[in-house]
Amino acid sequence: MKKTLNVAMIGGGFMGKAHSSAWLQVNHFFDAPAKVKLKTVVTGKTKLEGFAANWGYEDFSHDWREAVTREDIDIVDIATPTYLHMEIAVAAAKAGKHIVCEKPCALNYGQCLTMADAAEKAGVINFINHNYRRVPAVVYARQLVQEGRIGKIFHWRGAYLQDWIIDPDFPLIWQLRAETAGGGALYDLGSHAVDLSRFIIGEPAAITAVTKTFVKDRPEPGESSVVFSKGEVGKAAKRLPVTVDDAAFMVLEFENGALGSIDASRFCCGRKNFNDFEIYGEKGALKFNFERMNELEFMDFTQPVAEQGYRKILVTEGCHPYMSAWWPSGHLIGYEHTFTNAFYDFLCAIDTGKPMSPDFRDGSKTIRCLEAVKKSSAEGRRVKIEEISG
Repeated sequence: MKKTLNVAMIGGGFMGKAHSSAWLQVNHFFDAPAKVKLKTVVTGKTKLEGFAANWGYEDFSHDWREAVTREDIDIVDIATPTYLHMEIAVAAAKAGKHIVCEKPCALNYGQCLTMADAAEKAGVINFINHNYRRVPAVVYARQLVQEGRIGKIFHWRGAYLQDWIIDPDFPLIWQLRAETAGGGALYDLGSHAVDLSRFIIGEPAAITAVTKTFVKDRPEPGESSVVFSKGEVGKAAKRLPVTVDDAAFMVLEFENGALGSIDASRFCCGRKNFNDFEIYGEKGALKFNFERMNELEFMDFTQPVAEQGYRKILVTEGCHPYMSAWWPSGHLIGYEHTFTNAFYDFLCAIDTGKPMSPDFRDGSKTIRCLEAVKKSSAEGRRVKIEEISG
């Protein structure tokens, strides 16, 4: 009989919903080595009891410190603002809990290393949820690269673009403050984009970058701020400085000799979740965009000239990564499935004792790259990754 692992969810916002959904679904679609029970949810939001009831948590709390030390908790899932990640993760590790943590890993490289050291000392499975690594088309792209299908890599072109904060009266939420978010588009979107480049083609060795803040101050959150959800417009009583970037553009030099570029911006009209990359090699090329997440474009440069051209691969066959757990050929999956795929891998890692990818140590490498971006932009020069220390 399979054992049951109890989850403590820390955070009840957007990611709390996405994670809760995945925990509920993982045993329905995958033959996971353990069952999962949603035991408790911790958040400061007023409708905590309603969140717990809606997702089927047995109880709820406002005290994460109590939750992570409970004897009946096996997994701590951290879906809070970034500034809370390190403290919760370290406490959970010391309590012997396995840990899922939303990206970005932490506010800086040093905090990431502290998390990694604590988890490794405790011997617990730990995971930074860069969920785009669990898109079947992305994993298949990596497989084609590793098989040498596009040969030596010359170029990586990545972009993660959104448009949700263009209005200058959008309030100064936690994602727009350095002390709570670490960075703006750079940390929110750039962390995913850099992680994908590392996952698929390898580690960057140096970065040249520029960041920009277009809106310098915004209304203080609260009743006086502009209300967007109900279509109402209010007058802000006070405006506060924005302390993170709105956009970050970077050029990456990879250890394998490839040259890359990544654009991360929340100021691109019409772009809702445009997570896009292109890979160019000596034998072919690949292109992916998350807004068409079930498709991968592949160009085979070894074919006769008359037959060359990009072809669309619908990555929904049972032989494609993760797809045997889902629907018949041609039936598409969506955003929420990436979390379920990830949590299946997490349960397998707990069962086997093998490290989960990306773990805190791996996630720290992405934050190290983002700190190199900050340094390059501030100092106006090329920065080697090795310059960033914890």
